[in-house]
Amino acid sequence: MWFGALGALGARTYICVMPPPGSDEVLAAKFADLLPHLDERQRRLLLGAEARSLGRGGITRVAAAAGVSLPTVTRGVAEVKAGAAVSGRVRKPGGGRKPLTETDPGLSAALEALVDPVTRGDPMSPLRWTAKSTRQLADALTAGGHPVSHVRVGELLHSLGYSLQSNAKAVEGKQHPDRDAQFAHINSAASRYLKTGDPVISVDAKKKELIGETPGYKNNGRDWQPHGQPIRVGVHDFPDPTMPKAVPYGIYDLSANTGWVTVGSDGDTAAFAVATLRRWWAQVGQLAYPNAKRLLISADAGGSNGYRVRLWKTELAQFATDTNLSITVSHYPPGTSKWNRIEHRLFSAITSNWRGRPLTSHQVVVDLIGATTTRTGLTVRSEADTNSYPKGIKISGAQMAAIAPQLKTNKFHGEWNYTVTPGTATAKPATAK
Repeated sequence: MWFGALGALGARTYICVMPPPGSDEVLAAKFADLLPHLDERQRRLLLGAEARSLGRGGITRVAAAAGVSLPTVTRGVAEVKAGAAVSGRVRKPGGGRKPLTETDPGLSAALEALVDPVTRGDPMSPLRWTAKSTRQLADALTAGGHPVSHVRVGELLHSLGYSLQSNAKAVEGKQHPDRDAQFAHINSAASRYLKTGDPVISVDAKKKELIGETPGYKNNGRDWQPHGQPIRVGVHDFPDPTMPKAVPYGIYDLSANTGWVTVGSDGDTAAFAVATLRRWWAQVGQLAYPNAKRLLISADAGGSNGYRVRLWKTELAQFATDTNLSITVSHYPPGTSKWNRIEHRLFSAITSNWRGRPLTSHQVVVDLIGATTTRTGLTVRSEADTNSYPKGIKISGAQMAAIAPQLKTNKFHGEWNYTVTPGTATAKPATAK
């Protein structure tokens, strides 16, 4: 505080007089600096300690300086006198607003009845046929006499063990009784081949992909782009009649952990599948396995390499003759294509590598596939195949009879497991044009 007085010569002299340490101004400044950083309990203890140190009238002075009520300071003094124990709690157990599950005991049951109406509520509940968002659930509960916010509904759902989940593809449907036995057969054959150093490959066709640059097609997944600047593609995925789809057919070498993908632009036919095998063997297989006399192929039960496809077998017969290889084929049982090794060792890595990138041309597809790698050492080679492989080629009974000497079926499910040996195939293969 500053006080002025007249000196001997009439000049005004100013004297600074600091307030005493316990003055109300000092207390107010101290509380203004400290109280915003303390929780409710710590504020009470500080105010109570200050009031005790001031003695008589301390409660009134502290309450005025801190801007709080007298009962608050009084409680603080009592807690200090009682020797408040160090605790992480701000309030005593049971303090604060009671949970909704206590004030409204029927809330949890009503919520579960809405979330799962078939087993816990009304099977004819209108919400059974709508998206059960937290806001819709909150509105339905409020209308039913349980006022609650959508935020609290979300918290209750988590406490009841619910979470947002998508459908899980786990039900495989009706299975063949020898499903597991066929898996064991394939595993046993692969182990024997790998032990002797013979090639074991898994083959399959990947999903056909739409190709086009203008306006472009969405490719699922996300990729790093400048904020707010996504790659813009067409709203509709209508195929461009002037741009054929990309048809990737892949080969995965189990021993070498390498992949080969031929990207075609025509039909996914058995002729195209075997043509991919020829490319792989000529450029990779015979170099990696120069002494190999046999080859094991695991394939799906359907598609271009299905066990019922005659063209697949006639093309394999010609391939076996041309390469002097004894080719054993083991098909996975129907409905178990996802167990094929190529699906989760090669195709999944390709999908991850090109996520979020529009496939603007066949060469882009080839480049993206060829750049696919994994931390486990997977490498992939890819080539484009612009040849034509017509659909609807019929293989006659006479052609099948001509290659019959080359086909040797296994005693266990010969339709799934068979060997194609080298020979002179009289059936003319459906070569590419």
